[in-house]
Amino acid sequence: QVQLVESGGDLVQPGESLRLSCVASGSILSVDFAAWVRQTPGKQREIVASITSGGITYHADSVKGRFTISMDNAKNTISLQMNNLRPEDTAVYYCNANLVTEQRARLPNQWGQGTQVTVSS
Repeated sequence: QVQLVESGGDLVQPGESLRLSCVASGSILSVDFAAWVRQTPGKQREIVASITSGGITYHADSVKGRFTISMDNAKNTISLQMNNLRPEDTAVYYCNANLVTEQRARLPNQWGQGTQVTVSS
């Protein structure tokens, strides 16, 4: 069974750091594209950062200079390093990815279950 599994969410104080990980498990050959998307109750989902298999990245203005997305192609793992966290970063963070299976089938727009990040003093 193909799935995205996130981890790393926690309760931290402002200014602290967290590292989120998303592992694409199952018969996965590669991750073509991945993004971290966050959701806060009452607000629209926000694309925080994205990365292509070739390493081209995007970071939202709200996190630029504080968050860094990366991908380990060998391990099919997408990470989000979050530094200098702020209360407004509090949200459920979801991993979203376009996957290719070992059978060369494309599985677009796959979502993980989400991981809670809470920034509070």
